[in-house]
Parts: sequence; C-alpha cells; structure tokens
Amino acid sequence: MTTAHSTPQPQPIVPEPLWQPGPDRIAGAQITRFQAWASEHHGAPAATPGDPAAAYAALHRWSVEELATFWQALTEWFEIRFSTPYESVLADPAMPGATWFPGATLNYAEHALRTAEDPARVDDAALLHVDEEHEPRTITWGELRGQVASLAAELRRLGVRPGDRVSGYLPNIPEAAIALLATAAVGGVWTSCAPDFGARSVLDRFQQVEPTVLFTVDGYRYGGKEHDRRETVTELRRELPTLRAVVHVPLLGTPAPDGTLEWSDLTSAADDSGSGAPVFEQVPFDHPLWVLYSSGTTGLPKAIVQSQGGILLEHLKQLGLHNDIGPDDRFFWYTSTGWMMWNFLVSGLLTGCTVVTYDGSPGYPDVTAQWRVAARTDTTFYGTSAAYVMACRKADIHPGRDLDLSRIKCVATTGSPLPPDGFRWIHDEISEDMWIASVSGGTDVCSCFAGAVPTLPVHTGELQAPSLATDLHSWDPHGKPLTDEVGELVVTSPLPSMPVRFWNDPDGSRYHDSYFEMFPGVWRHGDWITLTGRNTVIIHGRSDSTLNRQGVRMGSADIYEAVERLPEIRESLVIGVEQSDGGYWMPLFVHLVEGAVLDDTLRDRIKGAIREGLSPRHLPDEIIEIEGVPHTLTGKRLEVPVKRLLQGARLEKAVNPGSVDNVELLRFYERLADDRTG
Repeated sequence: MTTAHSTPQPQPIVPEPLWQPGPDRIAGAQITRFQAWASEHHGAPAATPGDPAAAYAALHRWSVEELATFWQALTEWFEIRFSTPYESVLADPAMPGATWFPGATLNYAEHALRTAEDPARVDDAALLHVDEEHEPRTITWGELRGQVASLAAELRRLGVRPGDRVSGYLPNIPEAAIALLATAAVGGVWTSCAPDFGARSVLDRFQQVEPTVLFTVDGYRYGGKEHDRRETVTELRRELPTLRAVVHVPLLGTPAPDGTLEWSDLTSAADDSGSGAPVFEQVPFDHPLWVLYSSGTTGLPKAIVQSQGGILLEHLKQLGLHNDIGPDDRFFWYTSTGWMMWNFLVSGLLTGCTVVTYDGSPGYPDVTAQWRVAARTDTTFYGTSAAYVMACRKADIHPGRDLDLSRIKCVATTGSPLPPDGFRWIHDEISEDMWIASVSGGTDVCSCFAGAVPTLPVHTGELQAPSLATDLHSWDPHGKPLTDEVGELVVTSPLPSMPVRFWNDPDGSRYHDSYFEMFPGVWRHGDWITLTGRNTVIIHGRSDSTLNRQGVRMGSADIYEAVERLPEIRESLVIGVEQSDGGYWMPLFVHLVEGAVLDDTLRDRIKGAIREGLSPRHLPDEIIEIEGVPHTLTGKRLEVPVKRLLQGARLEKAVNPGSVDNVELLRFYERLADDRTG
C-alpha cells in the first residue's frame, strides 16, 4: 500500500526590506494610536501584536469595506469642527458625483489656523521661509493668524463673496499661503500659477475661472538672477476683465503700479501679537476650496475643483496618519505654486507643524541646495522629486556626510517613480535608518493613492502600500483584478478629495470622460501599476503612453531607470509609435551630459543596460540624440504629445504651446516625422 503525498507548493520569496521601522517608531506612530482608538470606538480591527504588516492590511481592508465608518472615525479623531452637523457621511457613493457629509458646514482655514488659538503655541513658527540666501525667516502662528484676519477683512471690503475666485501669480512665499488662507476664510475659491509661467499659460488657466482679485509679484529670483514679470502682469490685468482688484507683492522692491493695492496695506491691521481673529465663513462640505489645473498639453488645462471639506479630511488623513506629521515636525517639500504639492504643503498647517517654504532654484548654487535648506531649517519630513534624487546621485554628492540631516525622519518623493537606484542612494548617502516614501497620486485628487505608511518596511523600488480608504486595484482591460501583474490603476470607491466638478463643464461630460469612460463607475487614473502579493505598489508610468511591443505592454519608467543609470545620459525619452502599415517603431531619445558623445560604444552600453536590466524585448529600434527632453510646466516628460508628433500630427494640433517648458524642443520631432515619411 502506498501513501499519496501532495507536492509542497513553493512559498513566495519575500525580498529583504531596505528599511523597516523599529518597535518604538511603530508604537509612537499616529496611525498606530488611531487604529487602537478606532478599534475601541468604531469596530476597526485591532492591531496584530508584533506584525505591523498584518495590522495595516486589516486596517486598510476595514477602511475600504466600511468606508463611511472610517471617514466618520477620522472626523472624530482629528476633531473636525462642523458648525452644522452632517445628515450622513456618504449619501450617494456612486462615481462620479458621490455626496459627502450633506448638511455639514465648516471652514478649511479655521482648521489650518487652530494652532494659533493655543496661547502656548502663538509664538511658535507656523511658516519658515527660505530663499536662495538660505537665511530662514519666521512667521509665527500669531502673526499668521493676524495677517489672515486682516487680509480676509480686506477681501470682504473689496466685495469678495463665497464662491468668488481669487488668483495668485506668486512663487512659494509666505504671502501665497496667507492669500490662500484668507480666500478660504471668506469662502472664496483660490487658484494659483507660478511666476515662471508665461502670460499665455496663466491666461489659459485664469480666464476659465474669471477671478475677481489677482495677487501678483513684480518678479522673482531664481538661479541667482532676478526675473522681472511686470510686463506679464500688465498683460494679465488687460486680459482678465473680471478683476476688481490687483494686489502688488513687491518681491523685487518695485513700487505698486497705478491702480493696484499694496500687500502691506491689506495685511497691516494685524498687530504684533496677532490678536485679531479671522472671521471664518461657514460653507457646505462640498463648497469649492480651490481650482487646480491639469498640464494642458493637448488643449486647455482641465480646471479641477476640489472642496473645502474633502481636502480637509483627505489631507489630515495623508499628513497626519500616513506621513506621521504633528506639532513637533518641520515639513518641507520642494514645490512651486503651480503644482498640487504646494497646496499639500500648505495643508501641513492642519497638523500644527511648521511648514517650510522655499522660493528658489532646486540646484542653486549647486545641486546640494535642497539638502542645505533641509539642514538649515531642521526639517523632519522632506519631500522632493524623484528627478532631483537621481540628479544628486549622478552628481556624486554626499549630503549625509557634509550636512547635519539628523532630524530628517522621512525623505519622500513624487512626480515620477523613484528608481531602485534612488532608494539605494538615499539609504547609502543620507542615512541607513531613513524612512523612504515614494508616493503616487495626482493633481486630480490633490493627494496620494499609495505611498507612505510609517509602520511598514520599505522595499527598493516599491511604494509601501495603498492609502487608507483608497480601494486601489490593478485591472486588465476587461476589468479583471490583477496581482503581481501590470494593469491599470483604478479606484473602485470614492474619495472625498475627488473633484466636485470641472469648471465650465456644465453637463459633467469632460469630467466623466477623463476618469470613468473605460470602466463605468470606476476611477481609471491613467497610471500603469503592479499591486504585489505583499500589498506593495510599483508604478510603471502613464498607461496612455504605454509601450506595446509584440503584444507585451511595457512601462517607460522601467526603461528610463535602466538607461539613466549610465553617467553619460542626462535624461531620456522613449516612445512607441503604431505605424500605418501595422508595424511598431520604438525610438529612444537621449539627452547627453556635456562632453559625452553618442557613438557605437555608448549605443552598445545603452542596449546592454536595457537588456540586462529589463529584457531584449525592451530594446529600442533606434537611439537618437536630442538637445533636451521636453516637459510640462511641472516637469513631467511629454510622452503623449511627442508620440502624436511622430505619428504625423502638426505641432499646433499635438500640443498646447503654453503648457510646455520649451516648445522649440518639440519641433525636432515634427521634422523627424516629416523626414521619415519622405
């Protein structure tokens, strides 16, 4: 008689983490305390002792399965001040158009300034501002509250009413944050552009929303030089007929032009003690807080409207629970006012931390600049772009050795996927005990779908986990969920910070077509991801620019990571072009560092790096040198417009010139397409 034995199944190999938090950090994290409290008061699963991964997985599962209960718990945990109570948490969960907290009224700015009500904190730093001189300037909580109170009162005197739009043509300076908070205090709708945007780019955005007030600088300093923007401001005033007032912020020290108001006059009612308290307009939960804009590379930018209540809750979740930021922290993210990360940075005030604003070049006087700002300001949570980290690696700098960065507990990156070499560089050059948070979300929600979790390990090249209350999946084209396979990033339940609408989209068709056309009722974001069996997330790039060779889909970010390891490559761009004869052409464009030459030896090294790091299937058909990679105004590579040009579209049809950092770089691809077609 023989006994049958089942063949043991191989267990999945769990890679060694690059970093993992110690027991004290896990126990002290706000998300740990929240889970214990929510378990006691709202039926959340209790944390699994000694197993933080299982604890977070259970908390996340509860947060998406009991969505309304989670958000109710969050409002209680962060002591949200509803001036009138809500009738329900989620009246209609259908997307698009989910209805959150109907009946509730509140004010975002009131919550951002709550810390100023504490007599023990009134003289603490709320904002710490640094320019290229790297000498910090402090704005205390009392001063911030007083200036917001004064400016809000002046806005009301100028006739600004709830729902009126207030615009800022400002760099990342305290005046921008104060103007945003004063606008929110009166129930106005804030919108901003950075002053490196040209007049056409600004008008493409502001003309859509018809602002009543414009806050503007006379110029800005960048890279050690002054950039005068007075002519641009004159054009904006001429082309924005709805303006009732223009407020002059003399960053370069010029006098206020005729017909404008001085910033100092509008904020001078604040006394030194900041005793004046703002009057906070109580608005419905879904009342617009601000308008953000898509890149607008192929037409007018989408004007994305997000709500006071939705942003308040989503940002408290991300900043407080996921980023573990609190009153003892200093929060610095390198950003401009034209990028959603600036709005996210200002929301740091919701946690009672000190927000560090930096106005200047990321690489002036050298590539170490951002690390110097972090050291000079005793930053504890530092955010930057993946591109900056990779530039630091390529420049072979050693900020952890040369600067005191000991107070930084987390380095976070976004804007594009952080390659594995970027993770390793931070670990090796900043600190081996560094929480590295690669995060991914979008302007569309002004938040993260996946990224930072302070209690979980960090694996090289991976985002730690999907965010709480984010029902994140990877789907194939037929809507089948995938694990450990590449698919479309989808979110199957609503988030409070999803747009309440697009501006000038009365029937909602543009909003619907942007996210819900492929999978009805399900948010398709346009990113290509892998959701691993360990519940980590890998971002491969934009799905609308996916490479598809011989039926196999590939992410451009994977190729960039392999190619840009080579010291000769400054930046690269890979495009997949479907051809009219049924063929597929995949060129790789490379921008070389100064002195490098694209000869056969370098071409072979590029191909070798791709073959070894990825596969022979990823090898490009051609490698072509270019003068530079074209980007959006917020620094993203222009893959889709370049693909359209290579397919024969004319420049004026393929891209909105006002959305591009250097439109001349695009003419190369137009000429290349003409040459290829004879």
